[in-house]
Amino acid sequence: MSLPRKLMIDGEQTVETTRTHVKKLFVPFLVLLAVCVAAGFLIASIGDKGDGKAGWVVIAIAAILIAWGSVLPFLGWYLWTYTLTNKRLVEQKGILTRTGRVIPLSRINDVAFEKNLNDRLLGCGTLIIHDASEQAGLELDDIPRVEAFHRTVTNLVFEMHDQQRNDEPV
Repeated sequence: MSLPRKLMIDGEQTVETTRTHVKKLFVPFLVLLAVCVAAGFLIASIGDKGDGKAGWVVIAIAAILIAWGSVLPFLGWYLWTYTLTNKRLVEQKGILTRTGRVIPLSRINDVAFEKNLNDRLLGCGTLIIHDASEQAGLELDDIPRVEAFHRTVTNLVFEMHDQQRNDEPV
């Protein structure tokens, strides 16, 4: 899911779009698995006893738990994107209410990344971007291939700063 063309500035092109690492879906997957196993066990235990309403109650409760514990986290993960263009970095998130943060590349002062042992094993990390604003730096957690993304952001920032230096009157 890239940045929609209607949100782009003249001359702007998408360089890279990413979202957090799929490891964020591990717990929602376990919830899905546990609820399905528990619901299947309960429905099999109930069998043909009673008038069949108990089985439908179990299915309804399982559906609610799956929606709350698996579907909503998946949608949140899927709809939370980071888009790097040749002019800015855009973070967009939200299911019903979309929010975003835009950092122009010309305002970025520092780009760093962190990787703990788990991140190193899974090939992801946290990208930390500081800009020239009053707000705290933007932390992009669990970015896949964080070193490559870091390198791309850094190269674009250097190009932007060099271009600004060359455009300044002497």
